[in-house]
Amino acid sequence: MGELKKIEVVDIPLPEGANVIVGHSHFIKTVEDLYEALITSAPAIKFGIAFCEASGKKLIRSDGNDDELRKLAEEVALKIGAGHTFIVYIKNAWPINVLNSLKSVQEVTTIYAATANPLQVIVAETNQGRSLIGVVDGYIPLGVEGDSDKRERHEFLRKIGYKR
Repeated sequence: MGELKKIEVVDIPLPEGANVIVGHSHFIKTVEDLYEALITSAPAIKFGIAFCEASGKKLIRSDGNDDELRKLAEEVALKIGAGHTFIVYIKNAWPINVLNSLKSVQEVTTIYAATANPLQVIVAETNQGRSLIGVVDGYIPLGVEGDSDKRERHEFLRKIGYKR
C-alpha cells in the first residue's frame, strides 16, 4: 500500500529576463517535441528544457539552444524529481508566444505554470516516487482593481502591442 512520506516546497529560480514553464507529459520524446514547438513558435527564442523520465533509465532528459538555461532546467528537474514533469526556461519570447504550441504537443498533459513571477512547486513524496501537486505563482492579491487600475491595465496592453 502506498504511503505519503513528505510534502516539500521547491523554490524555482528565475534568471533575469527569463520566464519558466512547468508542465507534465508522458513520453520520452517530450524533449524533442517541446524543442520543435518552441523553436518554430518564436525564432529568436533562447531556451532550455529538462524532463524527468519516469521509467526505464529514469534520467533527466534535456535539450535546448542555450546552455545556461538547459543546465538550470536540469538542476530544477533534479530538485523536483517528479516523474514526467518538464521544466522549460525561455528568454527572448513570452509564454503567450509558445503556450498554444506546447499545449498541442501530443504527449503534454498539463501546464502547471508559465510565469516570470517568483515560483514554488509543491511536491509530495511516497514510497514509490514524487509528484508535483501544485504551484505557488507570485503573491497573494492585495485587493480588487478600481477604475484607475483598469485604465492602467488597458493602456499597458496597448503600449506593449497586445491590444489595439
